[in-house]
Amino acid sequence: MSEIAVVDIGGTHARFAIAEVGDGRVRRLGEACTLKTGDHAGLEEAWHVFRERSGHALPRAAAIAFAGPVVGEVLKLTNNPWVIRPALLRRELGLERLTIINDFAAVAHAVAQLGDGDYRHLCGPPEDLPRQGLISVIGPGTGLGVAQLLRRADGVYDVIPTEGGHTHFAPLDAVEDRILAQLRVRYGRVSVERLAGGMGLAGIYEALAAVEERPVEVRDDKTLWTAALSGADRLAGAALARYLLILGAVAGDLALAHGAVGVVIAGGLGLRLAEHLPGSGFRDRFTAKGRFERRMDGIPVKLLTHPQPGLFGAAAAFAQEHP
Repeated sequence: MSEIAVVDIGGTHARFAIAEVGDGRVRRLGEACTLKTGDHAGLEEAWHVFRERSGHALPRAAAIAFAGPVVGEVLKLTNNPWVIRPALLRRELGLERLTIINDFAAVAHAVAQLGDGDYRHLCGPPEDLPRQGLISVIGPGTGLGVAQLLRRADGVYDVIPTEGGHTHFAPLDAVEDRILAQLRVRYGRVSVERLAGGMGLAGIYEALAAVEERPVEVRDDKTLWTAALSGADRLAGAALARYLLILGAVAGDLALAHGAVGVVIAGGLGLRLAEHLPGSGFRDRFTAKGRFERRMDGIPVKLLTHPQPGLFGAAAAFAQEHP
């Protein structure tokens, strides 16, 4: 058994904790320390804040989940100005062992090691996730994370990171045609992340306001999401209903493309949507795949309820790499 520091760096927050790992698995995950990335110049500065808050020296081994492609000598976050240079990190942070992994690959590692009690059923057959086959892990957060978990018959698993959130958005009705046209003016190419990620609610809200020919009340994402989830604003509520339709369609497309036998919706935004997903149009859009509708209806779809899957998954990835 050994202690490691684990870090989950997203578009808005960086989370830190101490974990215990052994025999290829996570044995314990400590309390998380959450910092806003915008308040710190980079990882090294935030690391020192975590060390000060922990009140003691940090382990000389670490695992980092990173919201972007983990390729090359310089890692740039997709929705965050921080830059990480893996070759320098050991010296900068005083580490002897280091694992760096894509953030949603980390969530897939968490799915591989967490128990059945860490999920809430959303749709499909009311059974546990299959122990063999491919699981699509999809996470609306600041952006849209996508990873694949391949479970083998002998209990061994492989995690495949992807950038599935950056595939092109395909509208399914006239309202979404209008939404796409409006966003295309702003962005040119419109990825599914622009609508199924956390940033998507604002674009949908603005497009619906244009359809109704009413002025848009400018709000930051947090305020808009609060209004939508609480039902305090009718148009924000309509935007949320449309968002859940789009999320269902995107999740179904990804599951179909992956050949998935199970789907997990993960991430902090997923937890906030827990009470809204079951009664929404998510399931209908997930299964509406023409000739494959019966197959889609046979896929169990779960909501991951563990509060820190990125941290847990980073620790799991380290445990797999350093058994």
